[in-house]
Amino acid sequence: MKVLSIDTSNYALGIALLDGDQVIGEYITNLKKNHSVRVMPAIEALMKDCDMKPSDLSKIVVAKGPGSYTGVRIGVTIAKTLAWTLNIPLSGVSSLEVLAASGRYFEGMISPLFDARRGQIYTSLYQFHNGKMVNQKKDQLLLSTDWAAQLKEQSERILFVGNDLPLHRSIFDEILGSQAVYAEMTEQNPRPAELALLGKDKEAEDVHTFVPNYIRLAEAEANWIKENKEKARK
Repeated sequence: MKVLSIDTSNYALGIALLDGDQVIGEYITNLKKNHSVRVMPAIEALMKDCDMKPSDLSKIVVAKGPGSYTGVRIGVTIAKTLAWTLNIPLSGVSSLEVLAASGRYFEGMISPLFDARRGQIYTSLYQFHNGKMVNQKKDQLLLSTDWAAQLKEQSERILFVGNDLPLHRSIFDEILGSQAVYAEMTEQNPRPAELALLGKDKEAEDVHTFVPNYIRLAEAEANWIKENKEKARK
């Protein structure tokens, strides 16, 4: 099975190619640049370097959010278009699950996170059992202070992973103390190869009904709904 994975759900742009049980190519950047103009050239360059044609692909796997509204939408749209055009299966994987996979050898729980502004984070909780990652708490959006308070009730150490960690680390230090453990900088980027591994055997989804997991509405959309509700009351 030849799998192409795509992750544009946050600043990190990731593309990977799996051929059976081997990672044959992986591309990662962590830059504040427009994914919409970079992702297709990145896919084309990686496939060319790996001597692979689109017709060789067996499956597309995409990070389906949460994360940047625009970033998630770009990745999912491209993945759906490729899967439909090539008539191959498509699977989506939580962007947080991809990030958590880097902690597979940590003895404790893993909390991947992305900043959601105004003191909020997208996060979830995972733990590895017998080599398999188990989701302990679903993807959610909440204040980092509230999340730290919840984790304080856990008896195990918590590994925090994510490039946005510095924005919230002082809160975790204050509330969790030595219970909080932080991944090294080399582990903070979500690995597109991990995304491909997580999704290669996952059940395929209908390409026409597949939708991202934004968790919340984009701010502009939420404001539009609010304004129209207020107009309807007048």
